[in-house]
Amino acid sequence: MSSAADRREALKAVWQQATTCRRCPQLASTRTTVVFGSGNADAELMFVGEAPGANEDKQGVPFVGQAGRLLDTLLGEIGLTRPDVFVVNVLKCRPPGNRDPLPQEIDSCQDYLFRQLELIAPRVVCTLGNFATKLLRGDPATGITRLHGREEVRRIGPRTVRLYPIFHPAAALYTPSMLATLRQDFARLPELLAQPAPEQPPPEAAEPVVPEPGVVLAAEPEPEVVLEAAPEPEALEAEPEPEALEQQLGLF
Repeated sequence: MSSAADRREALKAVWQQATTCRRCPQLASTRTTVVFGSGNADAELMFVGEAPGANEDKQGVPFVGQAGRLLDTLLGEIGLTRPDVFVVNVLKCRPPGNRDPLPQEIDSCQDYLFRQLELIAPRVVCTLGNFATKLLRGDPATGITRLHGREEVRRIGPRTVRLYPIFHPAAALYTPSMLATLRQDFARLPELLAQPAPEQPPPEAAEPVVPEPGVVLAAEPEPEVVLEAAPEPEALEAEPEPEALEQQLGLF
């Protein structure tokens, strides 16, 4: 993207695409709203959680319950606020009954997360809990207990970031003794943000087809056009209201 304004417009387009996503039929049929993410569209720090809960599903904004209030407190202790960061989840839709995300749901939803990483372009990505950590590290065997508080430079989708796993704030709500560990790990975030941004991979470009000398390339056949029936009116979802976009993305 050539400018921050271009990236912001592209982020809006991805959000609008996600609002009508039906890649996971069960999640699409039970969700109240798609929880795309919220915060600073130019943030250097991104938090990635697991999946929306009941409050998030109702309001369309991630981390708005008790865990969200604790996240705000921990950010305040290191001199940051929610408008300084961007907060997303691995899944954009709430799993029924707050069950764990299924592998196929994670696979279906990860393109949205990777596109957010590309457009927001954070330096540091802080994974909150097991699911986000395992997905973004590509290692389903190593959990958050072993990895928390240990940063590493890693390529995630199209972008290289400084990945920093931390326990999910909800862990401290269930186990109060975990709060000291969370505070200790959060305290290192300013140091990580002060480090130089990781070097980015070169943009991928399609290799040109070079014919052998004397060889004439055959023209590509015209693709067969298949006309599909238009969807029934009741199957179409309403266009997102501008106010909902401002609430979800924040665009601080």
